[in-house]
Amino acid sequence: MNYQIICEAAEYVRSKIEKQPKIGIILGSGLGGIAEKIENKIEIPYGEIPHFVQSTAPGHKGQFVSGILSGVPVICMQGRLHYYEGHAMEQVIFPVRVMKVLGIETLIVTNAAGGINLSFNVGNLMLIEDHINFMGRNPLIGPNIPELGPRFCDMSYTYTPELRELAKKTAAKLGIDLKAGVYLACSGPSYETPAEIRAFRTLGADVVGMSTVPEAIAASHCGLNVLAFSLVSNMAAGVLDRKLTEEEVIEEGKRNGAVLQNLIMEIIAQLK
Repeated sequence: MNYQIICEAAEYVRSKIEKQPKIGIILGSGLGGIAEKIENKIEIPYGEIPHFVQSTAPGHKGQFVSGILSGVPVICMQGRLHYYEGHAMEQVIFPVRVMKVLGIETLIVTNAAGGINLSFNVGNLMLIEDHINFMGRNPLIGPNIPELGPRFCDMSYTYTPELRELAKKTAAKLGIDLKAGVYLACSGPSYETPAEIRAFRTLGADVVGMSTVPEAIAASHCGLNVLAFSLVSNMAAGVLDRKLTEEEVIEEGKRNGAVLQNLIMEIIAQLK
């Protein structure tokens, strides 16, 4: 994947939208509702965009939605791409790089995740303060694209401290119980075993999922501000004595996604 290919995709999207977006948003499983709040929206299916691949994950529409949210021009991924779908890592992070070339300054990422921290409950929101990459691959492997960022990318402040503070203050103002912690990413698509969850808890992980980390690494590499949230859609394997299902994840996202939606909209209003 070279810079020219990214620019070709970005130029196609730019030809379809009305305003240069300031903020990019990635919506996780069952969390696509925020796209319905975008005003003057323009929908661009991934299949129409040069060099894009389709999203096949349940609960993901697979399109960009551009328009105005809380008075700010945004572009929203209504459905992300996952490594477990069989996409190469460079394809998973391709949309982030396209949004960067389109001119976004901030990337807001959401996901549905399994709760590892025993003090968490289903329905809790967690602000991601750091992550552990357990996917077995880094999305920056391969030739570096110097137009985007350096060969060796510092990850000390991947999740922008100022945005995290803003999120905490905004949640407090809205009366939202916002947890904070570490997101651990696995490749999937199988859920983790109870033994793996116990190991991850020892490593310091609070939630586990199958996304977000590649996009956060790519965003950090190309100099974007990053803010990320997990919705605890289920407790991880072994925490409760029952099997995990994808339907549970999607339904919990729909049920509690409105709280996260309101939080994000209020944060965006303060980023004008």
